[in-house]
Amino acid sequence: MPKKRSGGGLSPTQQAAKFLGVSVLAGAVLAGIALPAVGALGLAAKGSVESFDELPTNLKTPPLSQRTTILDAKGGTIATVYSRDRTVVDLKDISPYMQQAIVAIEDARFYQHGAVDLKGVLRALNRNARSGGVSEGASTLTQQYVKNVFVEEAGDDPTKVAQATQQTIGRKIKELKYAIQVEEELGKKKILENYLNITFFGQQAYGVEAAAQRYFSKSAKDLKVQEAALLAGIVQSPSRYDPVNDEAEATKRRNIVLQRMADLGDISQAEADKAKETPLGLKVKKPKNGCITAVKGASFFCKYVEKVILSDPVFGKNREARAKIWNQGGLTVTTTLDPQSQESVQTSLKDHVYKSDKVAAATTLVEPGTGKILGMGQSKPYGSGKNETELNYSVDSAYGGSNYGFPTGSTFKPFLAAAALEEGRPPTQEYSAPYEMPYPQTVRGCEKAWVNDSNYKLENEDESEVGPYKLKQAMAKSVNTYFVQMLEDIGMCPVVNITDKLQVRQGNGDKIPEVPSSLTLGSTGISPLTMAGAYAAFASRGMYCTPIAIESVTQKVGGKQKSLEVPKSTCSRAMSEQTADTINNLLRGVVDSGTGRQAGLTDRESAGKTGTTDERRNAWFVGYTPNLSGAVWVGSATQAVMMRKITIGGEYHELVYGGEVPGPIWKAAMSGALAGKPADKFNFIDIPDGDKDKDKDEDGRGNGNQNGGNDGDNGDNLIGGLVGGGNTGGADGGTVPSPTFSLPEGWWQGQTNGNGNGGRG
Repeated sequence: MPKKRSGGGLSPTQQAAKFLGVSVLAGAVLAGIALPAVGALGLAAKGSVESFDELPTNLKTPPLSQRTTILDAKGGTIATVYSRDRTVVDLKDISPYMQQAIVAIEDARFYQHGAVDLKGVLRALNRNARSGGVSEGASTLTQQYVKNVFVEEAGDDPTKVAQATQQTIGRKIKELKYAIQVEEELGKKKILENYLNITFFGQQAYGVEAAAQRYFSKSAKDLKVQEAALLAGIVQSPSRYDPVNDEAEATKRRNIVLQRMADLGDISQAEADKAKETPLGLKVKKPKNGCITAVKGASFFCKYVEKVILSDPVFGKNREARAKIWNQGGLTVTTTLDPQSQESVQTSLKDHVYKSDKVAAATTLVEPGTGKILGMGQSKPYGSGKNETELNYSVDSAYGGSNYGFPTGSTFKPFLAAAALEEGRPPTQEYSAPYEMPYPQTVRGCEKAWVNDSNYKLENEDESEVGPYKLKQAMAKSVNTYFVQMLEDIGMCPVVNITDKLQVRQGNGDKIPEVPSSLTLGSTGISPLTMAGAYAAFASRGMYCTPIAIESVTQKVGGKQKSLEVPKSTCSRAMSEQTADTINNLLRGVVDSGTGRQAGLTDRESAGKTGTTDERRNAWFVGYTPNLSGAVWVGSATQAVMMRKITIGGEYHELVYGGEVPGPIWKAAMSGALAGKPADKFNFIDIPDGDKDKDKDEDGRGNGNQNGGNDGDNGDNLIGGLVGGGNTGGADGGTVPSPTFSLPEGWWQGQTNGNGNGGRG
């Protein structure tokens, strides 16, 4: 037995032995770093024992990143999303052949040695010395597992990954120290289970369950001996032994594993020989990762769900914390998406607007009283190719939508009407509403008045539209001059108050500007989701509920499921029941005999409003039944296309109106979504009819011009480059929001010019 030095401690011989057996050989040589037998040991020994002893013994094993599954409200899979495709399974759910194969080829003495296989180290050192190079390493499965933990912890950070895999003695010493800890704490079976779940098998598959599914379309517990041998052989070099791209090399490697299993007695030689003659038998399942693979056109909704998780504070106090949850995965996200509604949305869009059309369409359905988003889709598919887009036209810019949303035209008028009713104006309110008139000289605001110092004027769609009109008829015909007079009467602040309660904001999140064109004729950009959610408050008799997309989230961590808190819809009263009931009656008139007749449902009560902006760059229909609200927008994302003499969905249109193109899309989407559902009724307030001689299926019109961008047919040449919110008019007209990117020369930032009238019916 070696003697200790006087004064205690290890003798130089003991120190050298410890370092030799533990640090250098078990570190550098095991990784295949060949060191000259004497010189390197002498240099490395100095100070290494102390460093080894001072290393912390607690290996912080990160939770393994796994796939996330996004489900619809009925439990059907919408999409699977992952940074690393992995499904963690117990050892009992892994084929015994797989367990034997990985041990045979990677660490045959796994069950005989500790964290370090000293016999293997010496053998490797001897062979490397004789060959004059590096012909053999000697890392144990335990050490390989520890290295994979370091890599997993590094995530997708290339710098951290490089640090986790760098071939240095210091890293190997650290790896060894943790390997000793893991051996003591976990035991062989748990180490093997962890290793098979963490290691990379190529083709984006992490862990044996994902690998079994990728290459053979089966579970890891069902792997046959030849299949297990193939997977075990891939681990050493996933690219070199990739059976999908090099069947011959993969077969050769598989057979080496089979022979090794026979040599160790795991299988008989006869079994090995028979397996060697068996074809690879691949049944490759292509990787399906991300929202682009979502079913029923739900890719945009899927991305919206992802954006919610990455942005809502309920999932973490900052973006880094939320991203960690998303990237770690293992989530089961149950959403509000109704498969019947979603299928109806996509079918309607496909039938009415082609992806190759110069314009696009977006539809969003929201449930009144709950805020649940039941459907969300658009005519241009999700992607980066021709006639595709990654912009979600239905939502605000913060959630992947356009910079500003889209001008809503006359679909904004019901908000003004609701504000007037809340101020005590009767539903029979009458104004002179001439065909043409100047904007009021001043309009009261919340803090200061808007002044018409540029003599802005506006007119109705048709010269025959001459008042006086009462509210019901003015809403049905969408008479611009009527609603501007109404705004002059009540002032802008009541409208601001009610839009605040309905959370009606521009697509960039800013408040609606206090200018007449925005608060009467819809010259400001708003998203379809915002409009559908706001109109849902009319359907629910004045109760506004914030839109939600997620019902529940569970996360699998360490084999256990835990529930995460999710955003909840908050409901609050935005207007009185009487006001909402009155608006319902007014908007029923729009679909019964007004501009929205082509959208009216025949099997149940419905209400809604058309909207077409200046130069017909945007067309809308927003409507609802007592149990479903929906918004449809049609236009060019760049605001470049004027929808005149245009073919949409194979049908030619001399002029596009809100009731003519968006209306039928809304009708078909709603009809399919509501099929088989109860036909509830509104609580209507009786309103005396106006002068019926003036009923015509015409849209209202203003004179303003809304330039939105240069020509481009799929709306992505200008990333989210949409109208700037219609900030126009007078000394207090405000300023146009500035985009966060540079506009190409000759392109216009979307805004209203002239008097900024956006309100066609």
